[in-house]
Amino acid sequence: MTDTQTLFLAWQDKAQTRAWFPVGRLDVVMQTPLYRFHYIRGAERARNETGFQPLDDFPDFHRSYESSVLFPLFQNRVLTENRPDFLEYLRWLALSPAQKSPVEVLSVDGGYRATDSFEVFPKIERGEDGAFRCRFFLHGWQRHVSENAQQRIKSLVPDEKLYVTIELTNPATQLAVQIQTTDYHMIGWAPRYLVKDLVHAIAAAQGDCSAKVVQINPVPAPSKQRVLLELSGHWPMNYKPMATEEFKPLTE
Repeated sequence: MTDTQTLFLAWQDKAQTRAWFPVGRLDVVMQTPLYRFHYIRGAERARNETGFQPLDDFPDFHRSYESSVLFPLFQNRVLTENRPDFLEYLRWLALSPAQKSPVEVLSVDGGYRATDSFEVFPKIERGEDGAFRCRFFLHGWQRHVSENAQQRIKSLVPDEKLYVTIELTNPATQLAVQIQTTDYHMIGWAPRYLVKDLVHAIAAAQGDCSAKVVQINPVPAPSKQRVLLELSGHWPMNYKPMATEEFKPLTE
């Protein structure tokens, strides 16, 4: 783990479009620690298109916020360490007790809560050779895949290879990234807020991007934390992930 970690905050417009927008960035200097939050231009786009408003914790779109402790908006999305089921929670995320910091937990867990419209995702780093690797829970499998695909999910095993393909006609988002088994069951999707970057990698080197099963979490794990995947590949030459206009800061 590097000294500085970056998480992005995504917001979904549940009332109208169901679209996801990256709206904020949290930079964490681990050794200090120092937490710095600022809005990004995706928040401005969300405001213009759907009426998104600044959060109570961060009321000014154009200000940078700093703290020596993790902001409640993020801290409240992590199970507290003194809970008796905390170690089981880490196992669902394929994390060890040494990887219990909220930043590491949120990087995998996403901080989903049924009571609001936010999720958290980590900045995907680019290796010297253009390689990248990211983990996420399979999206959309509970409601939007066939019964046969849901049965196929039950037979997935750790390290099983999966295919990653671009979908051009998704009814909700038009552009999406599908996850398929090697026997061609479409079992779900990558998170929507990763799609634009992943498409660049998939289109530039077809067959290079692939996914695998990390683990399957049985009940009582929540359905949104049932299938943990790892996706890997290479970015095109000179491509910088998560550096498009909507990820740029609104602060000076």
